[in-house]
Amino acid sequence: MSDCQGSIPAQRGAAPRLGRAAVAGLLAALLAGCSSFGAAGPTASAVRKSAGTSVAGQAITLVTLDPAASARVAGFETGRSFVELIGDSEAQGSLVGAGDLLDITIWEAPPAVLFGAAGAGTAAMVGASGAQNRAVLQQTVTTEGTLSVPFVGTIRAAGKSPAAIEREIASRLAGRANDPQATVRLAQNDARNVTVIGEVAASRRVPLGPRGERLLDVLASAGGPRHPVGQTTVQLTRGSTTATMPLDRVITDQRQNIRLRADDVVTVLHQPFTFTALGAVARNAEIPFEGKGITLAQALGRVGGLRDDRADIRGVFIFRLEDPAALDPAVAGAAPRTAQGRVPVVYRLDLSDAASFFVAQDFAIRDKDLVYVSTAPGADLARFLSTVSNLAFSVVSVGNAVTN
Repeated sequence: MSDCQGSIPAQRGAAPRLGRAAVAGLLAALLAGCSSFGAAGPTASAVRKSAGTSVAGQAITLVTLDPAASARVAGFETGRSFVELIGDSEAQGSLVGAGDLLDITIWEAPPAVLFGAAGAGTAAMVGASGAQNRAVLQQTVTTEGTLSVPFVGTIRAAGKSPAAIEREIASRLAGRANDPQATVRLAQNDARNVTVIGEVAASRRVPLGPRGERLLDVLASAGGPRHPVGQTTVQLTRGSTTATMPLDRVITDQRQNIRLRADDVVTVLHQPFTFTALGAVARNAEIPFEGKGITLAQALGRVGGLRDDRADIRGVFIFRLEDPAALDPAVAGAAPRTAQGRVPVVYRLDLSDAASFFVAQDFAIRDKDLVYVSTAPGADLARFLSTVSNLAFSVVSVGNAVTN
């Protein structure tokens, strides 16, 4: 009995020692696990150090987003507009082209010589000056751009106005007909057309009249866009030049409602733009935006802004494959380019400077931009201390439980 009683205190003393050892081991293991925390992405300093490193075989260019850089990008965007890139033009009138159908009427004063009453295809007209005779015919301009008129011969018609053709017909008949006169009317325009395709009510070829139809006129002729104006962009192709603009901007800025030319191709697109927001923002997501565009300030607002407890206000970055024309020539000249001719650029905005908020209001977000906000260094320390504090309370609780 006494042996058993003597052994009991020894066993009770071993339990606390075993518990303390286990707790100490658990604490050491947990603290070792605290040496690495998850992160939303690179720190601001890591992004800054990425300048010059390679992406897709080309070096990254870091650009401080200040008023000068923002103005260069805005100027580049303006240069991509219809009026700047394609150009407006004057009304060209009804120029005749290959495939056009012309109504030609030739008048001859009495006594008729070539187009008498007995002549085929003639009709007598009675007016104040007496009987007159006329010949009426329809001619299609050949693929070579010519047409053939009886007693006149072959005329080069393509590229001429109906009035010019009238004068040439009358000139050639002079001396053969009695006081000849001619009228030419474009009955069917098959040469001067604009093709409208894409997200419109009816894709079609729209003929151009003498007054010079503008872009919005042609879109209306095709039934207009099938989607809301704010979600529609217009792509205009003339020869080898292509420009794309939001339809909303074409409507609000009448300078962009340019006159179209023959063989222009208008493509109406419904492809909502998107940007991706990552890092220390309230919501990490791919965010759609209207075709008229949004600014960086609006983009940050749409994701709920920066997280007060984590964001580094000096580390707002926009990752973009930029057109060299939007960069400072000194930077663009030395910057390597991708196979598509783009420069991998990271724009950096420091929101600790109050003036940067005006820059954010002017800087336009583009389709497929990536907006990233880095985590503040102090946020990682705060997380570490919070984790250690929680672990300490857990260890104390476990130790108390084992001791009791």
